[in-house]
Amino acid sequence: MAVPVAGQLGHGITASIRRPPVRIVEGPKEGGFRDAFEVICCDCGDHPYWDYSEISLSLQRIREPYTTLAAALAAYDRHLGLGTSRRRS
Repeated sequence: MAVPVAGQLGHGITASIRRPPVRIVEGPKEGGFRDAFEVICCDCGDHPYWDYSEISLSLQRIREPYTTLAAALAAYDRHLGLGTSRRRS
């Protein structure tokens, strides 16, 4: 079964939002976290252990550095094809 393309429902089951580490050294994170958020999507070929500088431009456009959690959640929703509405619990 093929993974739907970015922006379509059903895509991104492995996607997540994280605060990126200040520095990654040979795999482990070091030095705390940045004041930004990133969207990581393994379905697109990204991996949370890779630094922003180590990934392709297309993955950098997905990751972006989002300055607020609200902006990261909106980007996450768009990437997964969920639109701009979020269900509230």
